[in-house]
Amino acid sequence: MNNKDSDPSPNRDASRCTEDENDYRTSMNKLIMESKGTLFEKIENFTKYLPRQTFARYLALYETYKKALHIHGDIMECGVHWGGGLMAYALMSSVLEPFNFQRRIVGFDTFTGFTPPAESDKKSTVKQELMQEGSLNVDSHDDLLRCIELYNQNRPVGHIDKVILKKGDAVKTIPQFFEEHPYTIVSLLHLDFDIHEPTKAALAHILPRMPKGAVIVFDELNSPVWPGETVALYETIGVKNMKIERFPFEPSISYAILS
Repeated sequence: MNNKDSDPSPNRDASRCTEDENDYRTSMNKLIMESKGTLFEKIENFTKYLPRQTFARYLALYETYKKALHIHGDIMECGVHWGGGLMAYALMSSVLEPFNFQRRIVGFDTFTGFTPPAESDKKSTVKQELMQEGSLNVDSHDDLLRCIELYNQNRPVGHIDKVILKKGDAVKTIPQFFEEHPYTIVSLLHLDFDIHEPTKAALAHILPRMPKGAVIVFDELNSPVWPGETVALYETIGVKNMKIERFPFEPSISYAILS
C-alpha cells in the first residue's frame, strides 16, 4: 500500500517509517474521521486514537515539567510546529500551579518552516530535500492564537497573559524578546528547532538567564538525522560538564539539569 498521498501528516518524513507504521497512521486517521461522537468528545477521549509514540512524548514532557516546577521562571519552547508541546506545557501550568501568574509559556517559531540550514545540518542522514529553507512548513500561528484565547477562558487568572508566541527567525526574535522583557528568568528551555543556527542562538541568549536547577530539554541530541542541534551544543556550552539524562520509554527526548 502506498500512503504517500493519503498520509494525514504530510510534513513528516514518512520515508523513515515502516510500511506498517504508515498504514497505521492512515487507518487511524480514517477511524478518527468516521468514529462516533462530536469532535470535542473525541478530543476528551483522545487516548482512543493517540499513537503510543505520541503518548510517550507527552509523558516525557510532563516529567521534564515536574523537574522545573519549583524553579522560578518562564518556560520556552524553541520550535512550536503544530503547537501540541507548547499547549501541553500551558495546560500543565494551569493544572499543577494554577495561580503562578509569573510563569509564562513562550514559543518561538518562524511558522514558515526552516531558515536556511547550515553545513552541519546538511550532514544529516535524512533525505536531503528536507534540508532546505522552508521545509516542515506548518503555519499554525493564527490557529494557536485562537487556541490561546479559549485556553484563557478556562483557567484561573485568565486575564494575565500566560502563553506568548514570537513569530520569525529565532536568531532575531530571541534577543528581541529579551530586549522587550529584560526581567525574564527561564526555568525550562525545550530545544526543538531541529537545525543548527536557531538552536545555537537559543543556547547563547537563553542559557545566561537560567538559574541552577533549571532544565534544558533536547529533542534531537545525538541524532544522525538532525546533527545541527548537537553541533550547536558543542559550539556553545559543550557536554563535558553536563549530565545528560534520558527516559527509557522515549528515545528522542533528553534533558540536563543545570548545577
